Amino acid sequence: MPELPEVETVRRGLEPVLVGQRIAEAVQRRADLRWPLPERFAERLTGRRVERLRRRSKYLIADLDGGESWLVHLGMSGRISVLAPEPQPQPELEPAGAGAQTLGRFAHGGPGSGAHDHVSLLTAAGTWIVYNDARRFGAMDLWPTEALEAHRLLAGLGPEPLGNAFSGAVLAAALAGRQTPIKAALLDQRVVAGLGNIYVCEALNRAGIHPRRMAGTIGRARIERLAAEIRATLTDAIAAGGSSLRDYRRADGELGYFQHSFRVYGREGEPCPCGGKGARVLRIVQSGRSSFYCSRCQR
Repeated sequence: MPELPEVETVRRGLEPVLVGQRIAEAVQRRADLRWPLPERFAERLTGRRVERLRRRSKYLIADLDGGESWLVHLGMSGRISVLAPEPQPQPELEPAGAGAQTLGRFAHGGPGSGAHDHVSLLTAAGTWIVYNDARRFGAMDLWPTEALEAHRLLAGLGPEPLGNAFSGAVLAAALAGRQTPIKAALLDQRVVAGLGNIYVCEALNRAGIHPRRMAGTIGRARIERLAAEIRATLTDAIAAGGSSLRDYRRADGELGYFQHSFRVYGREGEPCPCGGKGARVLRIVQSGRSSFYCSRCQR
């Protein structure tokens, strides 16, 4: 499932072509994704101007000029693609009676050309924004912007790890007294928003903390380092366009490449980058998910 860096990468790819644009047409090809889409979904999107595009945890949020916000979760296989018309050369002067001018062609095959293109938006500038989701585990909603923090998918989320509200002190307070492994604690979206399995494994390795360490027993200095490594890991991943493992693609259709920089995730049996003698990446299962860590440098 796309985590914070992947969703942020998609947001940055969409922002230049969506913010400030009016939605000239909205096309809805089914009544539901993971859950039913809102009533009159396409009708309520059509004609609206996108004033802002932001991210909260793993959710994309487009604030519209009508007082509603379009909430999007990509799920496991959801992709959002930008399909821009190919630029056309200036037409030469034609004699009277010549045929009509050819319209622009779409660089990636045109809107709705995929079997799983469920929602498509046409901007006033002629760009199509297409949501494709083979497994339909994604979700969309329209909600009053001023009440968005109370939405059932957003209420109770912890601080954004890249925002000013997140720090070592904040993380220490959230972990105090918790008798649960640190890996599970960091995956709790009430502790910190947007973290998933990949980036928790990577941040714990960078911070030298074993995924089975009880969260409430970690000292303040180590939590400060962990908070810093969470921020650094996410920043590096965003700079690399996220991680492409199965279905994830950026808005321009390209793959992310942070997976080539993984220190431990998916590297069972390989040497840890810490360089310690005999240091190997091990894998254990915690709550049904694989945890990768170094046998030597993580304690």
